Amino acid sequence: MTFYGGVRAIVLPLCRLLFRVQVAGLEHIPSSGVYILAPSHRSMLDPAFAAFATPRRIRFMAKREIFTTRVGRSLFSALGAIEVDRGTTDRGALRASKAALESGEPLGIFPEGTRRDGPAVENLFDGCAYLALKLGVPMVPVGIGGSELIMPTGRLLPRLPRVTVVIGTPIEPPATTGVRRRSDVGGLADILRERLQECLDEATGWAAGTQGPPAGAPPAERSDVAAERREHR
Repeated sequence: MTFYGGVRAIVLPLCRLLFRVQVAGLEHIPSSGVYILAPSHRSMLDPAFAAFATPRRIRFMAKREIFTTRVGRSLFSALGAIEVDRGTTDRGALRASKAALESGEPLGIFPEGTRRDGPAVENLFDGCAYLALKLGVPMVPVGIGGSELIMPTGRLLPRLPRVTVVIGTPIEPPATTGVRRRSDVGGLADILRERLQECLDEATGWAAGTQGPPAGAPPAERSDVAAERREHR
């Protein structure tokens, strides 16, 4: 078992126990080949919740700050994270991301760039759409609901809310003739924003119990949510 696989085997069951994680849309994950996983980002634990999407190692792009200590650099490098300098055009990170995809591994990019507050998905960075268009690989939007409640601003101890993960259908980039205009990247980023917003809205409503689980949720999870909603009536 790889180091990533070992950590995943420990962390995911723990997350499922503590946060009652439920997942819908696993059938949308490509069964072969590479893709870019594009989750919403409301919590520092979102990489763990996004990892429920596939047992394969996901090469997440991660902020440079977590690599500044010896322990952090060793741990996150071993997990396959790709160091990126946020707020700049980090060509080294783009080359490493391209190399990861070309080697056959899925890439994980939070298109919002950093943790955001609130229900709106907006102001996406172009890096995710740029790589998808340049390499011709699909983007898979992933909405993570409930994670924003784990450690809200001003709280000293974490909460244990239910977390739900909704995986959307892959977004295939249009074929290009080699010339990629800025408008092409921007248009693809707009499509991602709309689809990611839909996934986040579904996941947030599902986690809060204000709406039923998506059609792709396993029957057992749909029954659990229905029972929970009855208890709150």
